[in-house]
Amino acid sequence: MLAKAQSAEAEIKDISNRNKNKYVMEKVSKNIFFISSLIAVLSLLLIIGFVFYKGLTPFIFKGYSFVDFFTGTDWLPGSDKFGIAPMVVASIIATIGALIIGVPVGILTAVFIAEVAPKRLAKIISPAVELLAGIPSVLYGIFGLAVIVPNIQNIFNLPKGQSLLAVIIVLSIMMLPTIISVSETAIRAVPKAYKEGSLALGASKIETIFKVILPAAKSGILAAVVLGIGRALGETMAVILVAGNSPVMPSSLMDSVRPLTTNIALEMGYAFGTHQEMLFATGVVLFTFILILNLVLNKLSNKAGN
Repeated sequence: MLAKAQSAEAEIKDISNRNKNKYVMEKVSKNIFFISSLIAVLSLLLIIGFVFYKGLTPFIFKGYSFVDFFTGTDWLPGSDKFGIAPMVVASIIATIGALIIGVPVGILTAVFIAEVAPKRLAKIISPAVELLAGIPSVLYGIFGLAVIVPNIQNIFNLPKGQSLLAVIIVLSIMMLPTIISVSETAIRAVPKAYKEGSLALGASKIETIFKVILPAAKSGILAAVVLGIGRALGETMAVILVAGNSPVMPSSLMDSVRPLTTNIALEMGYAFGTHQEMLFATGVVLFTFILILNLVLNKLSNKAGN
């Protein structure tokens, strides 16, 4: 009896120790998760704080006018002229143009993969889209420089093909993988009952897709558009190669342009003093644009989801 009691007591102690170890591991894991999330948030705050501090310094401490900076048309650092209006216009037009081309093509491709294509064909197209997403941006730029730019030059009989149109075409291609992947996921997430009910009521397959499935998936599709806009506004390397990089106000799609990201990348390497701070200010404007667009489209996405 004594031996059994001792054995039972030892077993209870062993279970107790194991439970204590589990509690310790759980606490350590929670702390690790908390520290990881804290690092991510602090990194974001540090980046934003540094960029805004450097970018707002010339307007707060040196007397430069932000209105003149934002609306000015001359970018001449050597003459102390810093106007980014041509770059803002170029970035906005390039983004809108890329959306006009990329969004319909991306959504229709996602519909084809998710609802129309045979499974064998869909299994070929989906990995191809994923591979397209993995191509480095500089290779898109090289492709644009070697193929798109010469064709624009020849078709429109221009002195050079590096233009706003070339930027729009390259960005629309680069947006496709993001829009297709996210939209496809949203379309596949629509309950099958919606589709089956529509077909049972006599709707055709195409009517079901456009009147039932796409409206039900519009929240995810809007999220795809948000990510596509972020990709278009933030792209740099590919744009440098096909834009022509002229800091002048574009009057047509055939003009050479310099978007905001390109301006920062081209001049940050040798800039100093006020010139460098104005490049950070350009980054502040770019960040603000992306933030506003994300907030607006996220609200639209939430409303669509409700």
